[in-house]
Amino acid sequence: MLMKFSCFLLFAFFSLLLLPKVLADESRTSQFVNIPLNKWASQRVLSYAIGQTIENSGNHVNYIEISADAQWGAFRRNALDFQLEVWEPSMKQQFEQLIARRELLDMGTHSATVIEDWWYPKYVEDACPELPNWQALNTCVDLFKTSEFERKGTYYAGPWDYGDADIIRALKINFTINRVADGTALWQVLLSAMAHKQPIMLLNWSPNWTDSYSDGEFVKFPAYTEECETNPKWGLNDSMIKDCGNRRGGWLKKAGTQSFKSRLPCVYSFIENVSLTKQMIADASAFSVVEKLPEKIAATKWQTKYQKDIDKWLLSSCM
Repeated sequence: MLMKFSCFLLFAFFSLLLLPKVLADESRTSQFVNIPLNKWASQRVLSYAIGQTIENSGNHVNYIEISADAQWGAFRRNALDFQLEVWEPSMKQQFEQLIARRELLDMGTHSATVIEDWWYPKYVEDACPELPNWQALNTCVDLFKTSEFERKGTYYAGPWDYGDADIIRALKINFTINRVADGTALWQVLLSAMAHKQPIMLLNWSPNWTDSYSDGEFVKFPAYTEECETNPKWGLNDSMIKDCGNRRGGWLKKAGTQSFKSRLPCVYSFIENVSLTKQMIADASAFSVVEKLPEKIAATKWQTKYQKDIDKWLLSSCM
């Protein structure tokens, strides 16, 4: 009887010793990081790459398909934890509103700067040498008509709102907008046009795969100022706003929730340390669009190429 009681005490003693580790492991594995997947290649590949690094630290990751517009409401509900790519030209307004209401945290600015605007392949200038000046859009409008029966040129855009319709109205550009479903559909249209050297005008952005794999130019609209978006008296059209292009050299930020910071401070610290260069973003896009790798494989290739940077970001965090 004494022997059985002694064994019980030993079992209880070692169980107490192991309990903190068991609880710690359980706490760690019960943590989920919710990462949005938007509708362009670099954001998706980078989200998987950084998500895989987070998973390697012992955390579970949920990838959530969501549009750039819908993600802001999800952040307010704490249904998402962080976003790696907040682009100033298209997302500044929603981002700053949530920051002002303390419903989102600014997690820092990447070293890369960005452009999002009208773009065309360089060969189009052979047929329209007045480009990249914006007035050439009307001078050469026939090049961009999808059929001889069309009265207007076609500008291809994605599901994102850059105020393009406002620019068309304010500058009296004789174009209509054809919105496609996502970045993949946009590049299919571009690659098809390029294969036949057909003129095309479309939304593009930088950093992107086209920086390295396609010679092209952004249209030179009247330069952006904040007054252009708020004061109709500014600019060429004194009765309408947006008579200018989009902001050039804009910031690219990271955003996260207070819930994320409180639940997973070490992962939060890691994301704060992440600083993406233009080449890092262009590569993420190219691995998917140009090399046509499945997104998770593209993410693994990106991790391999930039492992030294990832290690540096990890070293200065507690993850």
